[in-house]
Amino acid sequence: MVCGPDDFLVGRAGRERFDALVAESQADEFARDVISGFAANVGEVESAINRFREAVQTVSMFGGKRVVWLKDVNFLADSVTGRADSTLKLVEDLQALLETVNPAEVAVLVTAAPIDRRRAFPKWCEKHSDFLLIGGDGDRAGEALAGVALAEAKRLGAKFAPGATELLLAKVGQNTRLLVEEVSKLALYAGEGSTIEEAHVAELTPNVAEGDFFETAEAFFAGDLKWTLAALHRHFFSGGDARPVISALQNRNRILIQVRALLDSGDAKLGPRGLDGLQKGAASYGARFGEALAEKTAYNLFSQNAWYVGKLANAGRLPTLRRLIDNQREFLNAFEEIVRRPSEQEEVLRDMAVRCLSA
Repeated sequence: MVCGPDDFLVGRAGRERFDALVAESQADEFARDVISGFAANVGEVESAINRFREAVQTVSMFGGKRVVWLKDVNFLADSVTGRADSTLKLVEDLQALLETVNPAEVAVLVTAAPIDRRRAFPKWCEKHSDFLLIGGDGDRAGEALAGVALAEAKRLGAKFAPGATELLLAKVGQNTRLLVEEVSKLALYAGEGSTIEEAHVAELTPNVAEGDFFETAEAFFAGDLKWTLAALHRHFFSGGDARPVISALQNRNRILIQVRALLDSGDAKLGPRGLDGLQKGAASYGARFGEALAEKTAYNLFSQNAWYVGKLANAGRLPTLRRLIDNQREFLNAFEEIVRRPSEQEEVLRDMAVRCLSA
């Protein structure tokens, strides 16, 4: 049984285990069965389990050991289909079927993602199978993804420099498949046996997760007016629009307003590992975000990675709270202005940048 919250990791580990079982049993193509366990409704759950039953009960043509893989199971999750009474009864039937399988005749592999480990069937599998949980529990996804990146780098003969892993996760987000591909690319760029530096990640990895790594935002919050104006010119020269730039500036500014408020109140401080005191601040002020506390959003400082937030705040001299609030007003005014002057978007943002950075 191979399971976990991430279908990509589970699927990759399942493929490795299936290939190993085939090699161990020397099963030819007629002694292997791969059954899809992906089901959109109860009827498809029943169909998948019936196909699986036929596969494990089929006698090998040449008397050898068979290998059966129930792949991509999704009806063990805490979902509408997974919670249905009919599905739960079918899962009981699946467990009863597995109890009758003779492992000397049939090797059975089940891969499932996501999975609700509170249910009876996963608990039974933990006790009665070679059980492998990939990626940890969902509430520790950040740690699990960091582990994936480090393990993938080690497999490729590379390692991460301090800060490089955190920056990679901040850029890629929760996309495990992209994370693995990015580690492979970075390891190849760094060279076998070399270290993946933070500068490599900054230069080569796309900004998929946050969407606010625009060059203009980097230049603006570094307080560099000349760089900001040049970045704006490049953005509009290539046919860019003003709205994503304003959005990037607003998102970064919102976070920095909250950081500055915590710093000024003494509830947090900037350290080498990012914003120290983020968890303490969440305990004191998190309730003000209501049910949105767990959402990763620029409106909510406490949903951010502490290292990433510290990176943003340390990118340049952190402005005063008054300046940050004035920035937010300027961004709003610029948005209203480009609605009135849609053909002069670059001029509007250039004027805005001059007012903010010359103050």
